Amino acid sequence: MSDLETTIRYVLLAAAACFVLGLRLMNSPATARRGNTLSAAAMAVAILATGVLLAENGAITATGWIVLLSAVLVGSAAGLYAARSVQMTAMPQLVSLFNAVGGGAAALLAIGHVLQHEHAAALPARITIPGAIDILIGAVTFSGSLVAAGKLQGIVPGRPIVFPGARALNVLLALAFTGSAVWLIADPASGPALWLLTLAGLAFGVTMVLPIGGADMPVVISLLNAFTGTAVGMSGFVIGEPALIIAGALVGASGTILTKLMADAMNRSIPAIIIGGFGTGDDAAGGAGGGDTHVHTVTSDDVAIQLAYAQKVIIVPGYGLAAAQAQHELGDLAALLSERGVEVSYAIHPVAGRMPGHMNVLLAEANVPYPQLKEMEEVNPEFAQADVALVIGANDVTNPAARRPGNAISGMPILDVDQAKSIVVIKRSMGHGYAGIDNELYTDPKTGMLFTDAKQGVADLKAAVREFVA
Repeated sequence: MSDLETTIRYVLLAAAACFVLGLRLMNSPATARRGNTLSAAAMAVAILATGVLLAENGAITATGWIVLLSAVLVGSAAGLYAARSVQMTAMPQLVSLFNAVGGGAAALLAIGHVLQHEHAAALPARITIPGAIDILIGAVTFSGSLVAAGKLQGIVPGRPIVFPGARALNVLLALAFTGSAVWLIADPASGPALWLLTLAGLAFGVTMVLPIGGADMPVVISLLNAFTGTAVGMSGFVIGEPALIIAGALVGASGTILTKLMADAMNRSIPAIIIGGFGTGDDAAGGAGGGDTHVHTVTSDDVAIQLAYAQKVIIVPGYGLAAAQAQHELGDLAALLSERGVEVSYAIHPVAGRMPGHMNVLLAEANVPYPQLKEMEEVNPEFAQADVALVIGANDVTNPAARRPGNAISGMPILDVDQAKSIVVIKRSMGHGYAGIDNELYTDPKTGMLFTDAKQGVADLKAAVREFVA
């Protein structure tokens, strides 16, 4: 090994260490942006160092360099455009697509290594075993993530899609990819084993995600992210690259932990989520009030008076806030209340929105102060002291029905919004959430329903509060 190769190996190891540090910084909203920047910079250095190593070894022809550089330019441009142009409401779909790209790339790496190896039949088990795992998980992640993105985008129905014989098909696919994986490990030069494993994995990814309803999509995204990391880690074993192993292990481990935490937040097991059948997708909007005589409607002026003269206000954001892109108006309203001396905080449920951390990212975009963001365990004891709980577009995560047995969300930890002295819900209609059941919070005598679009409603509240303050 030359001095240059040794130096590059150390550079790649340093990049891997930066991945670890970057993930550690992402643990806090205050340092998350710095951690993301550090990780991205380390990845850029790792890619550049790999290019130098390839040039040093002369492993790529001139045509290969043209293809490689073209792919880098096209991929970078596509990623930059997608990240800058995507709406916050479409961020979960983008994350799913990135999961698909990562899993697919990892699977292709292992497939290419097997196909191009001049002595494929003699490949040792230390390469064929992680290679088979890489191809299987990468294929499942690729197709499953595409289906998940389709469900979130509305291309594929958000409801659980179950067809006769679906479970029997899954069993057959499981037997197929297990058998073909063993076959490939035993005979790495077998083309039929390689392609059967790939096709079975792709088919299983589709049949795994189709029966999962919209309510479980945040957990599914996190699980597929863990799959992507695991596939990348396995690809590192295939080509003997420690940086890939470390990066994949970090993503796989953190994604698995996050998936477990989110499943616990829904009081459901991960196997139950994978089996599917929960969540109906977005319901059609019904008429304001839904004809329910027990619903108390309020006006913007009514709510503005409550907010302007409150001492403590807790804001509960949900997907409706993201859909209306009302985060900046909400941040301005909260700042106005804070200037008046009102104590303002935000209650963040672990599965609010459509992906892990959706509400945190949304509010950070509006420059909401990090200390005001409080997780469910921290904020729940404070609702009893709150003068007003302002719920914007959140549904199932505030439904008191979760405390009673016998319904779709029984046992699910919720935000104790009904403990506040007064409750205001901004919502376009009485439509259901993903669980497809009525929210008992809406008929609570303390609850006032402000039927309007979230962005317009918050803007009206901001104007009314400013008028009262003046």
